[in-house]
Amino acid sequence: MTLRISHTSIDSRNAYEQSVWWSQAIGYAEDPDDPNEPDHEECMIISPDGGHKVLFIDVPEEKTIKNRLHFDLRPTDTTRAAEVERLIGLGAGHRGDFIRPDGTGWVTLADPEGNEFCILTGQPELDALG
Repeated sequence: MTLRISHTSIDSRNAYEQSVWWSQAIGYAEDPDDPNEPDHEECMIISPDGGHKVLFIDVPEEKTIKNRLHFDLRPTDTTRAAEVERLIGLGAGHRGDFIRPDGTGWVTLADPEGNEFCILTGQPELDALG
């Protein structure tokens, strides 16, 4: 039997607000045939190529501990520092720097509901390192 991941689901206090924030953060969009609305308990966003979906689901409880699963995001056309600055400007919180002496590594941020994610060394930076 072969399985594939249909989508990634994230528990949220406000699925709509999370879908809007993450759309701005990673460039995904809602399904134009099923747009997300402020009163929706489930809000999906989809990658530009349609290959990945993220579903935000309203749940009653707050996030209380570190995520067991998180996104590692690699900038494709800019630096890690530029992406971190952009995401903080969108409302992400800074959680920690894990940058190695050679410039590789990551920065841990959190979305507006406190879900951690990492920004890895940008692809242009990796290319420059050889």
